Parts: sequence; structure tokens; C-alpha cells
Amino acid sequence: MPGYRADIIVAGGGVGGCAATLAAARLGKTVIMTEETDWIGGQLTAQAVPPDENPWIESFGCTQLYRSFRNGVREYYRRHFPLTPEARARVHLNPGNGGVSRLCHDPRVALAVLYEMLAPYLVSGQVTVLLRHKVVAAETDGDRVKSLTARSLETGNEVTLEAPYFLDATEMGDLLPLAGVEYVTGAESQKDTGEPHAVSGPPQPLNMQAITYCFAMDYLPGEDHTIERPRDYDFWRNYQAPFWPDKQLSWITPHPITLEPRGSALFPEEARKLNVMSLWYYRRILDKNNFAPGFAKSDITLVNWPQNDYWLGPVFEVPAEEAAKHLEAAKQLSLSLLYWLQTEAPRPDGGTGYPGLRLRKDVVGTEDGLAKYPYIRESRRIKAEFTVLEQHVAAAVRGDKGAEKFPDSVGIGYYRIDLHPSTGGNNYIDVGACPFQIPLGALVPVRVENLIPACKNLGVTHITNGCFRLHPVEWNVGEAAGYLAAHCLEHNLKPRQVRNDEKRLKDFQNLLRNLGVELEWPRIP
Repeated sequence: MPGYRADIIVAGGGVGGCAATLAAARLGKTVIMTEETDWIGGQLTAQAVPPDENPWIESFGCTQLYRSFRNGVREYYRRHFPLTPEARARVHLNPGNGGVSRLCHDPRVALAVLYEMLAPYLVSGQVTVLLRHKVVAAETDGDRVKSLTARSLETGNEVTLEAPYFLDATEMGDLLPLAGVEYVTGAESQKDTGEPHAVSGPPQPLNMQAITYCFAMDYLPGEDHTIERPRDYDFWRNYQAPFWPDKQLSWITPHPITLEPRGSALFPEEARKLNVMSLWYYRRILDKNNFAPGFAKSDITLVNWPQNDYWLGPVFEVPAEEAAKHLEAAKQLSLSLLYWLQTEAPRPDGGTGYPGLRLRKDVVGTEDGLAKYPYIRESRRIKAEFTVLEQHVAAAVRGDKGAEKFPDSVGIGYYRIDLHPSTGGNNYIDVGACPFQIPLGALVPVRVENLIPACKNLGVTHITNGCFRLHPVEWNVGEAAGYLAAHCLEHNLKPRQVRNDEKRLKDFQNLLRNLGVELEWPRIP
């Protein structure tokens, strides 16, 4: 079997994987990164999710490398797009002016910027990216991983990947079962973690957050872009979960915090009349008013809404046939939502349907118009030397003290503890969190020495995953993992030796600071 060898293998080319690869390459290490789809970037690209970020992101609260990515997105628009003078002059340009983020942008721009950041390492051969490759096996020796086997999803050919260090940046923590790494899934028991919002009774390993197949659409009134009626449309137009206030395909959804029913509407002008939320504005990635007249016929919005969250079953830790069934059902849900919007959605003027909604297949680069990969909110998670619990970060628990201070911090993050409805039949869990630190102990498996989590698969719980899963935090986790592996190689250390020796930890943290990783939050007004 042909093979590759590098200093570090990064399995998964998503947000964490790209950050880890860039970090390791900055420190002079050779890296091979695999990616299942033909787009690197994960949430930012193949999953088509505009970045969810903390409210201070323009000033602090992310790594220098993530800030370089954000600045790169804005500069890409300034270099290549006919922005209006007002938009061009805006320091904090937001191409889509979407409500969810200060930087709502086209996934293809994110893809281009990530490749710009990687370009020097790709051209020099320091970094190799194997697109459309999935890791399918691992060889281990005691507490060490020796090699991985990656299979081309195009040809079926397999290659061996060897390195001293392996980083798991796959969206579902795929390396953990393959390499025999101790891990957990789903919802932990309150008895085991003591978390106020953990489940009572025994743990529920198959109780995981909903996934979503996102899609992009624009609106051309007077035209008819209605798609073919989806195969499962009748099911989804009649489906109502026991915990949901109305049918899945309706304008009524629960408020994520209060769980009270709330209305929504499609366009901002409709929402203003009805005094409800505009779903169009929510994740809009192109606001045509930012661009020269005639550049775009319509805004473009990204559909990642409560109505296309899929929670009828998990897509990992189950047989392949069952996972495939749920993935297909999730696609059918998203297509059914679009068809409902085009044909049956009630309009404020008394009519039904918006046939002018057009599925923008080009934005996500697929034939069916759905994102290349589902938005995976929750992964397998390592059993770590330290696990972040709700008690460490939840505002209701911490009060004025703020989040737990971690002496082994390797970064910072902030988001509400935001859990979407789950496969166990739970509604939203959305509670306040404090700005928190990312402890190195959460990146160190309890036993295995040379595998490091670099995505959402670090030592967090079902609950705390809700504030660790967002773009800047995943990036910080991946970046820290890349630096950690490179640092350990440079000094012939193991990750747990770095964490558990005061001087070594201080040396590593100084390295992180010098590379632009913020380890503690400033005083927030």
C-alpha cells in the first residue's frame, strides 16, 4: 500500500483541522491533512455555516491567526468585488449584514482565503492536503498510534499515513474508535457530572444534538423556481415533535431560551409588520446593498433554521445503514422546507408560497443544492485528563466570579451554552455562560500519548460542548493542538508532560502568547 510520512497527520480539514495545520506549519513541521469533501474549511465552507462568534470579536476574544482569516475575508471582498464606496470604507465590513454574525460571507470566499493562508506551505510541499479522503483504520502499539489508513472516496484506493503525532479534527471524532481512544458520546448523567442541565438517570450515549443540511437561496419575485416535490414532503409537512409548538414546517418555533412559542416571517419588511423575527435576515450572506447597482439581482441567505434541524436519529455510533438513513432524511427535511416555502408557506398578504425563491446550488457547490456536509454540532469526545463541566462556565453557577480560571489555559472562548433539540427528544437548552478559558488538560487523552483532539472532540460534555462548538473556539482548539504537537516534537515531550510540569507548561504558554493566542480574557466592560 502506498504511503505518506510527515511530522504530523491532521485527519479532517474543517475549521479545527485548517487551524491545526497552519499552526504546525508555522513552527516548521511537515503536515498531511485529509478531508472527506472537496472543500477544506468545515463549518465555514462545506457545511455552509456563517461564523457564530462572541460579541467582542472585533477587538479581542480570538487568536491572531483567526483574526488574520477574518481580515482576509474582508480584504478578499475589497480586492475582488464591486463594493459600494460606503461598504468598502467600512472597517468592519459585513458582506451579508446577517444578524447572526459580524462577518456573514459566502462559503466560497472562506475557501479561497483558507487556501491563501495555506498557499506558501502547499507550494513548498511542507503541507499536503488529501481531498476526498476518509480515514478508515488505525494501527496502534500500546498507548501510541502508529499509522492511519485513508481511503480515496473517488477511487477506493488506500494510503498509509505515518507520523509521530496524529490530530483528530474530524467532525465526528472518527479517529477515537478507530485508534481505541477512550471517549464518550451523547448526554452524560447528572449523577456522573453534577451538571444542572445533564440528564437525570443513566447516561444517554445516543442522545445528541440535531444536525442540519444547510442551503443557500435568493429571491426573484415574479419568477418560478419551485423545485420538484421532495420524496418525503408529505411526512415532513405533517410532522410535529412532541416538544415542538407546531408542525416542523411552519413559522412557529420555540424560543431557544424560554421555550415559549414565537412567530417568524421570511423577509424583514414582513417581520416588522408582524413584530416577529425575519429568517431571511438571520444568516444572510450577501446584502445586495453592499455592492454596486446591478451586481446582484437579490440578497442571498443561508438556511440554517429551526425548521431544518434534524433530530430523529444520530449519524454516528450506529450501523452505517442507519446513519445513511438519517443523513438522507435530513436532506429530505431541508428540501421539504424549501418546497414548503415555495408553495405553501402562509404569507402576510393572505397568499401562500414564494415561488421566486431560488436554490443557489453554486454557492455550496453541489448538484442537489445542499451543503457538501451536514452541520455536525456534537462529536465523540475524548476522556481527557480534565473535562470542562457546566459548573466551570455557566453564568447561573459562577455568578460574579466568572468562569473557572485554568492555570493550563491554551486559549479563550465565549458563547452561550446553546444546545439544539436532540435525538433523545429534548428541546433547546440555551443558558448563559461566562467568557471562559480552554484548558490544556481537555486536549490530553487519559491514556493515548500521541493523538490530540483538534475539533469539537476535546474534553467537554454534552452540555459544555454547547459553548465550545462555535467557529472561533474550534479554531483555537485546533490551533493549540497544532502548536502542541509541534512543540512536543521540538522538545521530545509528551502532551501530558507539558501540562503537568510547571516550567514546561509556562514555556508552552509563552510560545502561544508569542504566536498570538490569548490565554485570558481582559476585563470586559
